[in-house]
Amino acid sequence: MTARDELARWVQSMQVTTTLLRTDGWQFATLDPAKSRRAAVLILFGAREDLPFPASARPAPDDVDLLFVMRASSLAHHPGQVAFPGGTIDAGDRDEGAAALREAREETGVDPDGIDILGTLPEVGLPVSNFLVTPVLAWWTEQSPVYAVDTAESELVFRCAVSTLLDPERRRTAVVRRDGFVSRTPAFLTPDAVIWGFTAMLLDAIFDGLGWTTPWDRSLEIPAPL
Repeated sequence: MTARDELARWVQSMQVTTTLLRTDGWQFATLDPAKSRRAAVLILFGAREDLPFPASARPAPDDVDLLFVMRASSLAHHPGQVAFPGGTIDAGDRDEGAAALREAREETGVDPDGIDILGTLPEVGLPVSNFLVTPVLAWWTEQSPVYAVDTAESELVFRCAVSTLLDPERRRTAVVRRDGFVSRTPAFLTPDAVIWGFTAMLLDAIFDGLGWTTPWDRSLEIPAPL
């Protein structure tokens, strides 16, 4: 079974699931449903182009990579953090998938015509910015160049191999201590940046759900790179 097949099958199975991430232990704020805004992020998997042998000859997790953006350090919310492309769902967006594709194009220059939406995951609250976020799983069928379109929004756009993200030697627990509260989230040490916080929690949940996770030492802690 290819990585695309595994992703499609898993995201469809999640349609009957009400919870993707636990809501305790990592959030410093409480979501206000009356004032929250809806957003969507694009979790874009694509076949790796840096390997010399065909995808059919590789195990699924080794075959693919993911697209990320590093948010500008000048932004009010989550400055300098790695995220999936995405943003607020506008009134003109047909649905969450359309919003995620629009935002991804605006941030990374990716061509939406070369992307297949596989499905959406359960909505997740992000209290620090008061968003309700829908993760949109997608497959990159016709890959196109990507770059930081607006450096005031994103400082870097990069792809990272899933095999790198799954490497136990590159996994840590990121810790933030603030006003007596301690937040712990998974972290991934990539060649381009440390992925932690909300994005890392989504990655962790997705890899666990797919059965791709390799056991790693959660007791290895690092300060979150704020």
